[in-house]
Amino acid sequence: MRNPIDGFTVSREDLFFVGEDLQRPECILAEPDGSLWSADARGGVVHIRPDGTQELIAQALDTRFGATMDEADRFTQGTLPNGLAFDVDGSILISNFGTDRLERMTREGRTTVMLDTIDGTPIGKVNFVLRDSKGRIWLTISTKITNWMAAVSPNIADGYVAVLDDNGARIVADGFMFTNEIRFDAAEEWLYVVETSGRRVTRLRIDENTQVTAREVFGPADTGGFIDGIAFDSFGNLWGTHVMSDRIFAITPDGDFRVILDDDNPEPSRALYEAFARDAVTPNHMLACGGTIAPWFASVTFGAADLKTVYIGSLRGTRIPAFRSPVAGLPMAHWR
Repeated sequence: MRNPIDGFTVSREDLFFVGEDLQRPECILAEPDGSLWSADARGGVVHIRPDGTQELIAQALDTRFGATMDEADRFTQGTLPNGLAFDVDGSILISNFGTDRLERMTREGRTTVMLDTIDGTPIGKVNFVLRDSKGRIWLTISTKITNWMAAVSPNIADGYVAVLDDNGARIVADGFMFTNEIRFDAAEEWLYVVETSGRRVTRLRIDENTQVTAREVFGPADTGGFIDGIAFDSFGNLWGTHVMSDRIFAITPDGDFRVILDDDNPEPSRALYEAFARDAVTPNHMLACGGTIAPWFASVTFGAADLKTVYIGSLRGTRIPAFRSPVAGLPMAHWR
């Protein structure tokens, strides 16, 4: 069967933009009615309605259980929503990269902590959250190092994947190089794990007891860039982003790597990767990188009623670029 992305590429002229004045729209959730929900560095999410109007919904401690105003103020200090997922009831699960917690926020902003330790130990730099069709909640922890930039290294592999289900929270697999986004395939047989510092995707075969029975690299051992976000289409292609070097790519079911959109600034990217090879990356190396569409591509989200609109999340953009795809995205758990 012919792959629908054969020969497909995207140029700047193919893009349109959604939202305005956003801050760090790293992760985007789409709903069948056309609504988008974007993580925002102001401490919450922005709801972009189908008519284009938008509203910032800020996190606030759920005070219905007797918390004081001082406790409410302290609760949201340092908040930095990163990965998002819809819970069963439509509330929003937030992997908070600032507070190092998994949080749950109603659509009105009331927020509670779901998880901040596993076996009594702080979970670390939580990056992404995913809910599957069985109701299990999956988390990625990029690193246990408080200063996460120090973990952008070819020599550190302290990231892990955890699950939260009826049996509590536990680590499922570890030893990853800066764990980032995760996605299940259509059968929820394999969990695909981004290793940002490894510049690769690793997949885990998950059995019915939520145990890992196999672990292997999917696609190239080195994709040539720091991967951030991933998402499947309905054909089985795994789409992804190279953050800082600003590419959208896809890995086909056969493992072939294809660039779909390239907004790289080559010279700063080259300097970044040379420094990385020496384990000498600095914030200046990173900040010098980025294209002009929405600097630091971070995620890809399939949306619109037909799941053929691709939205690009970013770390330094203020609006959301989008384009039309020749193939629909794989519906996520909340879409079904």
